Amino acid sequence: MTTRMAIFASGSGSNFQAIVDACHKRQLDAAPVLLVCDKPDAYVVERAEAANIPSFTFVPKSYQNKTEFEQDILLQLNEHNIDFIVLAGYMRLIGPTLLQAYKGRIVNIHPSLLPAFPGLDAVGQALDYGVKLTGVTIHFVDEGMDTGPIIAQEALEIKEDDTKESLAKKIHQIEHSFYPKTLQQLFTVKGEAAIR
Repeated sequence: MTTRMAIFASGSGSNFQAIVDACHKRQLDAAPVLLVCDKPDAYVVERAEAANIPSFTFVPKSYQNKTEFEQDILLQLNEHNIDFIVLAGYMRLIGPTLLQAYKGRIVNIHPSLLPAFPGLDAVGQALDYGVKLTGVTIHFVDEGMDTGPIIAQEALEIKEDDTKESLAKKIHQIEHSFYPKTLQQLFTVKGEAAIR
């Protein structure tokens, strides 16, 4: 059975695009059936339109609290029969409403070797700290900030002449192949577990 994914994103959506492309090339046996975006004018919404994927966009400030907008998201997820939530540059912490409904079925990608440099600007943090290695982590989502169980990591050496821009570019290149590949492994294992 093909895994039906909702992809959550807040920005330009380059990881969203990489996942959609991997599905089209049959490198990822899953169906991206919904984009959830908290910024209605984000470029990722245009990417979803171009790929004929419906979007649910919302403005968090127009809700009284996180529970309210997550209940709206949950209605959309149920309507689209979503099996799995894939965070791809979604800049909000997931709250209890979604965590309970999708326990063990929400994954995130983060541009550092967690537990090092969680939260915002992980690339800048790594450079400021002077570490020689950084990379990409894919992990399950829990109530903390980038604290869930780690699924896979890929390391990247930081060169002496690396700037924030050059390092971010290298990390994106890793993410765009590493995320779909890891999702494919994850969904295959989950599928086998379901059959058993």
